Amino acid sequence: MPELKALNVGPSGIEIAYERFGDPGAPPVLLIMGGGAQMTNWPEGFCQELVDRGMQVIRFDNRDAGRSTHFSDAPVPDFTAAFAGDLSTASYTLSDMAADSVGLLEMLGIDSAHLVGASLGAMIAQMVAIEHPDRVRSLTSMMSSTGEPGVGQGDTSVFAKLGRPPQDRESFVEWHVRAMRIGASPGFEFDVAAATERAGRIHDRGYDVLGFQRQGIAVLATGDRTERLRSLRVPTLVVHGAADTLCDISGGRATAAAIPGAELVVLEGMGHSLPRELWPVFATHIAGLVDRADTSGARSAAG
Repeated sequence: MPELKALNVGPSGIEIAYERFGDPGAPPVLLIMGGGAQMTNWPEGFCQELVDRGMQVIRFDNRDAGRSTHFSDAPVPDFTAAFAGDLSTASYTLSDMAADSVGLLEMLGIDSAHLVGASLGAMIAQMVAIEHPDRVRSLTSMMSSTGEPGVGQGDTSVFAKLGRPPQDRESFVEWHVRAMRIGASPGFEFDVAAATERAGRIHDRGYDVLGFQRQGIAVLATGDRTERLRSLRVPTLVVHGAADTLCDISGGRATAAAIPGAELVVLEGMGHSLPRELWPVFATHIAGLVDRADTSGARSAAG
């Protein structure tokens, strides 16, 4: 599919790079990727699994990632100060990123969609559901948490050993493959060839270390979403890996406990990644949720 660019999106008026798969008349599924990650981190094979189950798929680069707008003139995030309560170096919050997602749907002429978010992308999807409930037909929150302190914590110290990403392509690809191994799913074989190809595309599309940090501090600036999640009345699926070391499974359990009626699916051997072997499993669960949500919505409209 050709990569497209939406201009003047949402209240911030940013540019968003996106791709669209499947029949435009099929139920729309908006895929929202995690911190520092690009839309290409949603594998095309996974997108095709959803299309094969009767959905159209939109994947896109969040602000400060890939080929969407980067806030390069913003302050350098100070996480030490942020953890102490000084959020002055946060350039935006998850609410702003949620508004970007809604703005993209508006540009595409889509009134409401099924949201699927991974990691920080799931936090954005949660905020869309909280602040723009009429835009959300269903919510799938994968490998994520609620923002509650002490919940969903993981060991991110291992990334410190990687150092900063190199500039030249070959070294960057090697660096990024090592980074992907950290969050890989131990129950499934690590696909070196696929990881290498994806790392090369990420380099070619532009990797922004400070953009990743700006997204990360936006999470701190947003805070705990637990009580607001309790107000949701949207069909919800929560997916989490039992072997996730970057976002502990307590985050998934807390998310499912907070959202009324949410279904929790825990997958053995899954870490903080989307292993190829689980694409059909993810897609089948999401397709089931989409069908239930749209059927329920049609009944409500008829009644």
